[in-house]
Amino acid sequence: MLPVARHVILRPLIFAALIALAAPAVADTRTAENPATVINQAERDLRDVDGALDSRVDPDVRAALRAKAAAAQDSLETAQGDLDDQMTLVDARLSGLGTPTPGVSEAPEITAQRKTLASDRAILDAAAKRAKLATVEAQQLLDEIDRTRAQQLNARLSTRTLSPLSPAFWSDLLEALPRDVRRIGLFARQGGEQIRSQWRGGIPWQAFVGAALAFIITFPVRIVGRNLGQRYLIGSAPGHRIRRQLYALWRTLIGTIAPLLGAASVVQGFRWAGLLPQRWDTLLDGFVASVGFAAFTVALSGAILMRGQPSWRVAPLTDETADRLRALSWPLGLIAFASGLGDAAIRAIGASGATTIGWQMAEALVHLVWVATALVIMGRLRALRAEREEADGITPGAGIAAATLLAWALVIGALVSLATGYVAFSLIVSRMIIWVAILGGALYLLLGTADDAATVLFHRDSRLGVTLTRSVGVRASFVDQLGVLISAVVRLVLVLLALGLAMSPFGGGEGLASIAGRIRDLSTGFEIGGVTISPGAVLRAIIVCAVGLAIVRAFMGWLEKRYLPATDLDGSARNSASLVARYVALSIVIIWALAAMGIGVERIALLLSALSVGIGFGLQAITQNFVSGLILLAERPIKIGDWVRVGTDEGDVKRISVRSTEITLPDHSTLIVPNSELITKSVLNKTLSSPLGRIQVQFSVPLEVDVDTVAGIVLRVFEAQQAIIADPAPVAYVDSIADGRIMFNCFAHVNSPREVYRTRSAVLLQLLRNFGDEGIDIGTVPQRLELAAGNYFPGEDPGAKARQADDEQSKT
Repeated sequence: MLPVARHVILRPLIFAALIALAAPAVADTRTAENPATVINQAERDLRDVDGALDSRVDPDVRAALRAKAAAAQDSLETAQGDLDDQMTLVDARLSGLGTPTPGVSEAPEITAQRKTLASDRAILDAAAKRAKLATVEAQQLLDEIDRTRAQQLNARLSTRTLSPLSPAFWSDLLEALPRDVRRIGLFARQGGEQIRSQWRGGIPWQAFVGAALAFIITFPVRIVGRNLGQRYLIGSAPGHRIRRQLYALWRTLIGTIAPLLGAASVVQGFRWAGLLPQRWDTLLDGFVASVGFAAFTVALSGAILMRGQPSWRVAPLTDETADRLRALSWPLGLIAFASGLGDAAIRAIGASGATTIGWQMAEALVHLVWVATALVIMGRLRALRAEREEADGITPGAGIAAATLLAWALVIGALVSLATGYVAFSLIVSRMIIWVAILGGALYLLLGTADDAATVLFHRDSRLGVTLTRSVGVRASFVDQLGVLISAVVRLVLVLLALGLAMSPFGGGEGLASIAGRIRDLSTGFEIGGVTISPGAVLRAIIVCAVGLAIVRAFMGWLEKRYLPATDLDGSARNSASLVARYVALSIVIIWALAAMGIGVERIALLLSALSVGIGFGLQAITQNFVSGLILLAERPIKIGDWVRVGTDEGDVKRISVRSTEITLPDHSTLIVPNSELITKSVLNKTLSSPLGRIQVQFSVPLEVDVDTVAGIVLRVFEAQQAIIADPAPVAYVDSIADGRIMFNCFAHVNSPREVYRTRSAVLLQLLRNFGDEGIDIGTVPQRLELAAGNYFPGEDPGAKARQADDEQSKT
């Protein structure tokens, strides 16, 4: 089953391992070679690839040609980088010599050196242009190879054969069957003769050792390894979720690798014993690959479902769902093994076209039957779940329903295609449905493992998190955010790889090699508005930003804790200087990071000029508050610690930023005032010129009371209060005399306006006690209220209307 999937998974992994082992040697060879030699060799390789593409090539040759073109492109890019470095050195030397002055003769050695450097630069520039041209040709060849593969796939999908429902299809199959049977017999006899001939020479102990090793690896080692992994995770893995994820991943790995190694051991033992003919290599390689893919399918489904261990299940599935879905995993593994082995046998014996089409028809039909069965089972489970959710008042999601409808549409389309003779199309569609399902399960497992691993490793309570917070001084919230960001990046990479693997059979390139090529192209960057953005440049900018922020943090710590306390500035001035220094330093860090990413100061100026239009229209209020904040920090009409009144609210100025000012009110709430309000409107600052606060007490006493006694009592109460200061001295004034009462207006001062309310209350309480002891009646001036009958308009005299009513009554 799914030869494309097996080719994508197994062969590229071996190829990547060989490349990784050979990478140091290749790197050393390239650095030792001359760039001109590298360019010449790459051009020859590209000509060979171009010539080979003139004729029809099979998939294996095409993959080899693509790898050769990609290697040539890599070598050309390396050579081009070396040439650019050399030209930079030559340009630096030429700039050091300077330009010749007209009319002034230079020394002969200077002229000769300038000519030599100019000649060297011309040679390097020509070689760099050759490398660029060859790089473009290599990319064109790679695109042509990918297009050719896609075109061949399209031709294969659009090829129509005889319909399985027509008698001609079966007559052709019956006619070709005897010859294919003879081919199978010849293939088997060759293997039998090879085995008999080698058996006569002695007992093939290598074959028995390979079979015994396969049994040990497949059964005891796999079971013991799975149990040991579970015990290790129980004892060392933190938490339950990451433990379940790692155990599911471990079960998948051990369940895939053990049968794969067992199959490879059997085949290799027979080969070492000389029991297998060379013609059987294709069949045996297909046998190993089929065993590996079938084992991966069964192990993956078992790791996700965990039917025997529900407490270790990573998927949110009920036991009933897991039991029903588990019944589909073993038939799927059997179909995968039979499909792969059958394809390898067809290629090995060289079966006829009719037999090949018949096998593909049977394979497609079996695949579609399995998919339809799986959809029916999942439909029943979804119906039961929908009934439960409706009973609980939960609305079922539409995503699974849409995916199910799409799968049914593909199944019906594949059946119709199979019936009408498009066997290849039906087979590929049926394979792709299963391949996407398997790939989706693997992606689900990897996404969960990556997320849990990142968030557990970078957590404030983990060992690494505690080390970062206590030793390095990183904030705990930053550690948690770093874990979430790393999880997002890793999961995004996994999704992109899964999409590339899912689309590779549809002309998406040669499996992992094509994905590696796309990643390499992405690493070189893309250009936006003349600025090349690449992952390396972004990473460099992030590093520069981190280093810059660390420097700013250290500088601000020195400024606020060492330098500013040594000055004569007050707290508000220190805050102003600290804020200005912080914003200037952050601006420098931002410019530095943008420059590290390849964005020059001139581009930043253009960007700011473009943004000024948007600032002028859409960010007027923010700009106004920002400028007002700078004015407050510069002129300091309001400082931190001042007692101000804004409207009807008054309190302490707690913080002044470039956008707003925070004022702490007496009820412990915080009033946030935009800076523009403090600049453009009236604000009462009670501590701007003097920090003193004034207490005012007003009351009245009867005319017969001795005013000196009253004033003495008031002044003694003022002197008794510790919060009241002696300078300015407390005073008691007679404000007015009205309606038989004397109005007193008394003043005293305290060190801060914040003490006025409390001290005034204490003074009033003591005055009430003292006046009560002396028998002095205190109060306010009595008010006289006259009630007039009748309605009158504003401006009229109510008394006149009342007198008129009295006169009329007296006349009567």
